[in-house]
Amino acid sequence: MPHPTDPYEGDDLDDLPPPQPVHFAEQALLGALLLEPHRLNTIGRLAPDHFGNHAHGALFGAMHTVPAPSPKQHTKDTAWLSAVLAKGRPEAAGLTASYLHTLIQSCPRPQHATAYAGMVRADHARRTLREHADRLCQSATDTTLSSPAVTVLAQTDALSLYLDELATHYAAHPGSLPRTPAAPPPPHGTREEALDEERLLLATATAHPDGLHLMRWLLPEDFALPLHGQLYRCLTALARRGAAVDPVTVLWEAQHQQLLTAEFAPADLMALVSDPVGSPDYWGERILRRALLGQAHAVGLRLGVLTNDQANTVHQLITGSRRALAGLSAIRVRWQHATSPAPQSRPPRTESTAAPRAGPPRTTAPPPPTARLTR
Repeated sequence: MPHPTDPYEGDDLDDLPPPQPVHFAEQALLGALLLEPHRLNTIGRLAPDHFGNHAHGALFGAMHTVPAPSPKQHTKDTAWLSAVLAKGRPEAAGLTASYLHTLIQSCPRPQHATAYAGMVRADHARRTLREHADRLCQSATDTTLSSPAVTVLAQTDALSLYLDELATHYAAHPGSLPRTPAAPPPPHGTREEALDEERLLLATATAHPDGLHLMRWLLPEDFALPLHGQLYRCLTALARRGAAVDPVTVLWEAQHQQLLTAEFAPADLMALVSDPVGSPDYWGERILRRALLGQAHAVGLRLGVLTNDQANTVHQLITGSRRALAGLSAIRVRWQHATSPAPQSRPPRTESTAAPRAGPPRTTAPPPPTARLTR
């Protein structure tokens, strides 16, 4: 009868996917150590949580709690094996003497234990990067967070620190570019709230263009609707030239930029930029924050693609992850400029000062129906 290949004998495993290559690397490593316990001191840094299989990690941890016998003594009896099994079984009830025998049979060459350990470490690095990517995606889309940008940037810092740690053990070398093409960032969400905020920015910036030169931290590509970003470019171009800024001059500039179409007529533009509320920098910060969260979500998705492709080595994952983070770092710098303390001469921006009309604070104020835009 063939020996089982999994420590959970008796379980219904018919629906489980076939084991990945790292499963056999873990088996080979543990088999090598069971055969020759003295190799525990030769395989480099490795911890029980580096193993993808919980029972394998428990068994490896047990090996470190029972003093290793001398090679000569180990060939005479199985006392060490029995002690290790007794130590590991409380952590993984599926461990059996039969499975230890399977592990020993699964090791082609005990002298290759160091190579097997390197495979286990590499797969742990892949799994950990994937966990960081998942947390980044989750924090970027969690609508219950009181300070989503703060949470996202903290998660970004944790990811960067882990990449730095990996780089100390996996130095870059030629051919470190990832095999998997980087996934393109998903388009910004076009929820009505986002579009309303962009309309309000365009209207208030038209009414109060004097502060546009202080908003260099906001770029056209931060807008959810490309047309809004192009109109913002028109506004900044007028302000940069020192030209007059009002709905008519913005209309004229938009005409020169070929933004007027049958779907977006002159009357639509005039209505769009004629209903200001609050201050441009308030709405600009909200747009930039949305862009920051969108970019963080895109980075998380891209890292998920990289880590799911097992053809990528750890070197390639480090390089690909750092490249993905570069775009997020650029938005982060602009976000820090936008949210830095305001000069003493200017009151701090708050939602109440941004919408000074009577009644409850208003975070969005949709313009007339004729100004509502669609793609």
